[in-house]
Amino acid sequence: MTASDELFARALRLIPGGVNSPVRAFRSVGGAPFFTKSAQGATLTTADGRELIDFVCTWGPAIHGHNHPCIKAAIAAALEKGTSFGTPNPYEVEMAELLTRFVPSIQKVRLCNSGTEATMSAIRLARGFTRRDKIIKFSGCYHGHSDSLLIKAGSGALTHGHPDSAGVPASFARETIVLPYNDRAALDAAFAANPGEIACAIIEPYCGNVGFIMPDAGYLQYLRAITAKHGALLVFDEVMTGFRLHRAGVQGMLADEESTKPKAENSNHSGPQSEIEDPKSKITAALPDLTCLGKIIGGGLPVGAFGGRADVMDMLAPLGPVYQAGTLSGNPLAMAAGIAALRLLDEENPYARLDTLGQKLRDTVLAAAKAKGVPVQVPQCGSMLSVFFTPTHVRDYATALTGDARLFAKFFHACLAKGVYLPPSAYESWFLSTAHEGPAIDRACEVMSEAIQEL
Repeated sequence: MTASDELFARALRLIPGGVNSPVRAFRSVGGAPFFTKSAQGATLTTADGRELIDFVCTWGPAIHGHNHPCIKAAIAAALEKGTSFGTPNPYEVEMAELLTRFVPSIQKVRLCNSGTEATMSAIRLARGFTRRDKIIKFSGCYHGHSDSLLIKAGSGALTHGHPDSAGVPASFARETIVLPYNDRAALDAAFAANPGEIACAIIEPYCGNVGFIMPDAGYLQYLRAITAKHGALLVFDEVMTGFRLHRAGVQGMLADEESTKPKAENSNHSGPQSEIEDPKSKITAALPDLTCLGKIIGGGLPVGAFGGRADVMDMLAPLGPVYQAGTLSGNPLAMAAGIAALRLLDEENPYARLDTLGQKLRDTVLAAAKAKGVPVQVPQCGSMLSVFFTPTHVRDYATALTGDARLFAKFFHACLAKGVYLPPSAYESWFLSTAHEGPAIDRACEVMSEAIQEL
């Protein structure tokens, strides 16, 4: 019995399924999970001493690679001053300043402890601000495990064959309208059927929890326009994409696209909603009212945040009637780690380099699959991508499910046997880091080509 097998056997006796997050159990791909004892750069070292090139990157935060010296030094310096205070601390003010400077739609921000807390709180805030109860979410988008949002979810819920969760009251589910991603007609119908009742639409602007899926051209702009038209808020869940695809997330990409349009397209401010700027804020109609963040802003430590328009955020206690609290919110260790991670992104601006790495992986898989005669789709943007074994273009939850999960499991284990660790599910995004540059990416491409030839 290996060290990982022994640890898993002990865990099974004490922890449901032997894991503290379901996807780690390997149920989707088969076999038993390994346990990690350390990580450095692009490499995990298992409890058995195996070194694996890692494309999970702790599910997103490790954009600089594991155990980066600057982040480690920041945590050590903060640790000298204490682990938790229960009072405001200077780090959380600096973090708020960074987030409001980097993310174009955020005027005020509230820090919390996880992505689930951030999305749950944003939904409550949207309902409190609009005084409406219904919300729209999109099939396959996972926004954490709060009751209102764990309906037709992706991530682990999809991986384990239960996109709905037991324990969610039917009365809660009735307030959640689930629509297909990338479907404008479905949006039109939902708002027409529920006039004046929808508080918000929450979306992963680029889906990361049903595999990686990108929006059709103009879809996010259309979503922005229709929510504004009907008085509903738009919530971007950028827990995964925030600071990973762009320094300001997907909305930063949208803002860049808007700024590069010919001036004639933007000169008429009485034109379509997508061109109107709210005079009370810096938010244009192409950007959300509220944004949920996590992952990278904790530098590998637990963190979450939600922010947006000042008039909406001021509805939060102690200023307003919408209650949200957390003893460890703004924890100094998490803030110090996150500040270090964000400063590195600001200094290095690694996004073009990361996109080059992502394209190299994508092109390698596509070429190997073509040579083998295996149908495959590899959506990729920057340092996020997925592999779907299907001839069908993947643009939503339904088309993601056309992928051959059994073939992915074979591919996963062939890569793992050769020292490359992929997400243990056909329905999760892969992540890259700057630490993959050089030998790690070259070896990973070699392994993936070999694994596809063995299918």
